Amino acid sequence: MVPARLVPFTTGDVDVTFDFPDLAFWWLLAVFLFDLAIRITAIIVIPRNRRPTSAMAWLLAIYFIPFVGVLLFLLIGNPRLPRKRRQQQEQINDALRENGEAVSVGTLRPGAPAWFRGLVDLNTNLGAMPLTGDNQATLISDYQASLDAMADAIRGAERYVHVEFYILQTDASTDNFFAALEEVAARGVTVRVLLDHWANRGKPFYKKTLARLDRMGAAWKLMLPVQPLKGKWQRPDLRNHRKLLVVDGNVAFVGSQNVTDSTYNLKKNIKRGLHWVDLLARVEGPVVSSIDVVFLSDWYAETGEILADQVDLSSVASSDGNLDCQIVPSGPGFEYQNNLKLFMGLLFAAREKIIIVSPYFVPEEALLLSLVTACQRGIHVELFVSEEGDQAMVYHAQRSYYEALLRAGVKIWMYKKPFILHSKSLTIDDDVAVIGSSNMDMRSFGLNMEISMMVRGEEFVAEMRRVEAEYRALSRELTLEEWLKQPLRSTVLDNLARLTSALQ
Repeated sequence: MVPARLVPFTTGDVDVTFDFPDLAFWWLLAVFLFDLAIRITAIIVIPRNRRPTSAMAWLLAIYFIPFVGVLLFLLIGNPRLPRKRRQQQEQINDALRENGEAVSVGTLRPGAPAWFRGLVDLNTNLGAMPLTGDNQATLISDYQASLDAMADAIRGAERYVHVEFYILQTDASTDNFFAALEEVAARGVTVRVLLDHWANRGKPFYKKTLARLDRMGAAWKLMLPVQPLKGKWQRPDLRNHRKLLVVDGNVAFVGSQNVTDSTYNLKKNIKRGLHWVDLLARVEGPVVSSIDVVFLSDWYAETGEILADQVDLSSVASSDGNLDCQIVPSGPGFEYQNNLKLFMGLLFAAREKIIIVSPYFVPEEALLLSLVTACQRGIHVELFVSEEGDQAMVYHAQRSYYEALLRAGVKIWMYKKPFILHSKSLTIDDDVAVIGSSNMDMRSFGLNMEISMMVRGEEFVAEMRRVEAEYRALSRELTLEEWLKQPLRSTVLDNLARLTSALQ
């Protein structure tokens, strides 16, 4: 029965009593209708232009915890940058395609297979960057040596230095880097700096870093600032994760390493004795122009300034090397997941060997299938991850894929504690490699702005193999027998983290 209360009403000599439903009933009805409206709206809105796994995860969240789920979706449910930022990226890409002939590309290596030419065309269509020849690239796997090598390159600057890093901190380890910037700025070299807002705010030495940049006279901007009071807002976890340095358009550095101490100066890392292991490439040749274009694009997005008249992208001299290199930018500013398509193309092209180094490995279904298929095709596949995890959700999410990979025949190497293997690379056979800032996880594919460099050349792949051998010597192999002994609580945590990883 409907809860009701009796309300007497007198008119003349007649007493009339009306039955009114209780107020609580109306509240319950309103809540029910509102909840029903949310569920129906969610079915209409969420799956549109979204991956089925991501859509299903959001629908489950909203159905089981409607109000919290809706709040989360409104906060982080849009995986794209604001329309203005996307339009800026489209303008940049159109300009690059229109003026592509003006960019120096050097002489390409002969004998490229058909699949490689097709992949180059794909990358060019998605990221607007050409394949360039006559490049030289040297790997630096020592953490402090990478910081010092960048400092040495900066000191040779005559016109400008472009600095763009996800995390940028002045500390004891990076003092040489910042001192080099101060020295060149003092003699009139233009120093432009981009650092991610969300990744640096609240971190140790944040204000000290900005103050030091101010004192040296550097022009600096925060990337993707989350400052609603200043009218700057987008999904908070859409981040610019790129790491690059360009000096005079002649020398550049790309890779996985941030400009900070190997502990990231965090008390929790220092307490656990954690240190990051990274890989950086120093490059010369025409590809430096493409790396500079990525910086100029991000600078334009944050400032509205067009610096093409100050930077001549067609004047980069060829180096002594003969590597073919192509830069592939990716992120929510692009229509497609450029880095995922690059990785997938290489995995399907492999004929003998695939070696992946990725600290955060949470693959798309298609990526997982391609690795399993590669093993079934008789290809040798290795994956390097860290034994220790620094981000609990990602750590458990990637563990949920280990059994399927091990059963397929993938060799999993776990870099031993207390180090976090933060390098990001992919090599196939003995001819092609990728190095950059992109992990093989859903965040790097859909939420982060990344930069990847594809390299064709046996000498570079051989250098990568030496680094991989170093990693292998400092790792232990995870076997299926060991993995099947995992306690139930770990399996539950892994599976829950896997479900939440699809919330994009």
